Amino acid sequence: MRHSRMVRHGALAAAIALGASCHDYLTVTNPGPIADESLQTPDAVPGFVTGMSSDLSNALDEVVRISGIASDELGHGGSYTGEGLWYRGIINPEDINDQWALMQRARWVAEQGITRMKALPGFTYDNDAASARANLLAGFADRLLGENACKAVIDGGAVQSDSVHFQRALAYFTEAIRIAQARNVVDVLNAAYGGRASVKASLGDWPGAVADAQQVPAAFVYNAVYSTNSTRENNSLVQETYVRREFTVFGTQWAQVFNDPRVPWDTIYTSAAKTAVQKGQDGKTNFFRQRKYTDLGADIPLTKGTEMLMLRAEAALRTGDIGGAFALINQQRTVYRLPALSPPPAGLAAAWQILEKEYGAVVWLEGRRLWQLRRWQAATDASHNGFLDGRATCIPISLAERQSNPNASGG
Repeated sequence: MRHSRMVRHGALAAAIALGASCHDYLTVTNPGPIADESLQTPDAVPGFVTGMSSDLSNALDEVVRISGIASDELGHGGSYTGEGLWYRGIINPEDINDQWALMQRARWVAEQGITRMKALPGFTYDNDAASARANLLAGFADRLLGENACKAVIDGGAVQSDSVHFQRALAYFTEAIRIAQARNVVDVLNAAYGGRASVKASLGDWPGAVADAQQVPAAFVYNAVYSTNSTRENNSLVQETYVRREFTVFGTQWAQVFNDPRVPWDTIYTSAAKTAVQKGQDGKTNFFRQRKYTDLGADIPLTKGTEMLMLRAEAALRTGDIGGAFALINQQRTVYRLPALSPPPAGLAAAWQILEKEYGAVVWLEGRRLWQLRRWQAATDASHNGFLDGRATCIPISLAERQSNPNASGG
């Protein structure tokens, strides 16, 4: 490496010695944005899909943080004003401009990328693994909005039901399944079945959700990808819990759960003697640090087989089948090498409490819990969960969207 630097330095000195006549040798020209016509080639498709993946990851870790403290996953022991409000169940439009924009960007880039791919001269859209993955990513981007945003706003349009995002996700996952089956892209196929199962459940199609969930192997995991290459590619929850101490497990139900691989956390002390617990950035809240993601490049699951087992367990419990539900719960626990649970003798209400906590453990810090609590809060049967009573249940339309989109100004 030193030799390489010496060669470059020598070349630079020789160039300077040539004088003004060789001035252009040292001139650096910014090439600017890539011309649109340069993207009208199948060679650009891998870049399109990488961009879709990057934008989805960039939005997801932000939502993991918001939904984590707005639900029952994490406490707040930090110094950020917005997060302090979210923890108290207050999500203001002016406080989520960035997160709203990131979610919408992930959706728009994926959807528009697919539109462009279909029109590319020479690109065999129906027979390319990249097409399957692009549709998968679009499905997850729409699901992210459906599960976390209060309302749907599509490309400057009117305010619509959040179910619009689930319907769009359903179509993209179905397309991903079609192409992945034709190309035998197994990981995308499993992930698309998992994604479609989750949105079918959200739309109330529980038989369809179960049928899709049964296609996903119990040990399967499909991740949103992160990296240490740049700040944008980092998992920001790790930044806030390993570089800083903004979020804590202290004060949550999970602080009473020990040695569970689904919900790993540590008590952090101020010294090796462990005589005093480290405080968060606020200087007063005990810092119990999540250990699910310990590296800035740690990936976040988008779907997995154990989630599908819990979806099927919920479907069983919705029909009153407590035994069937607990058989599926225990299949999930087996994957994590946890002991089996016995169905509660007290009946359906107690069974729902156990299922909702088990489901929460499986998807802990994956940006899914706020939606779970939101739909259970809306239930009027034994599945009702009142954690979100009196709290924000979703992310409102951002102030920036309201100000720039006249169709959403009153949303």
